[in-house]
Amino acid sequence: MSISPQQLRDLAARAEALATEVRALCDSAPEAAAERDPLRAARHAADWLDRGGEDLQRAAGDLARIRSLLERRCGIPWGVCPEHGNTLSYSVNVTTCRVCGRTWERDRRGQPCQERVTWKVTDRAGTVTTMCDGHVLGARATTQGATFTRLDAELPQP
Repeated sequence: MSISPQQLRDLAARAEALATEVRALCDSAPEAAAERDPLRAARHAADWLDRGGEDLQRAAGDLARIRSLLERRCGIPWGVCPEHGNTLSYSVNVTTCRVCGRTWERDRRGQPCQERVTWKVTDRAGTVTTMCDGHVLGARATTQGATFTRLDAELPQP
């Protein structure tokens, strides 16, 4: 089962609505009523529902950020071998990695890269480029003074 950020947001809204309903119910008891003291526990539960709703909203935001990173594609204008980088050759509608021999039934080298983004590369001027594992191999070899950050290192930890 896949959990969506919207499902978490919906639960957060339900927690908020329930907390509001509990408070309204507690406020409806007369000041001098004998029930006022036991209703303190209900008010306390409403506070916990509020905190739970906030946590659910935060979890929804974290999940949305993680999904956006995991779903982004490299998009650099040429393809590479995901394991070995710029090692592709192309002939008669087949692209082959010259290192591992893996093949693709298309011109992978001549099309924008569709691998998942896994790195953030920041050059000396501060320009940030996101790229896949295969493209980062070439960037490490040719870019001096750049910072390479693995994107999963930036994701929230459990």
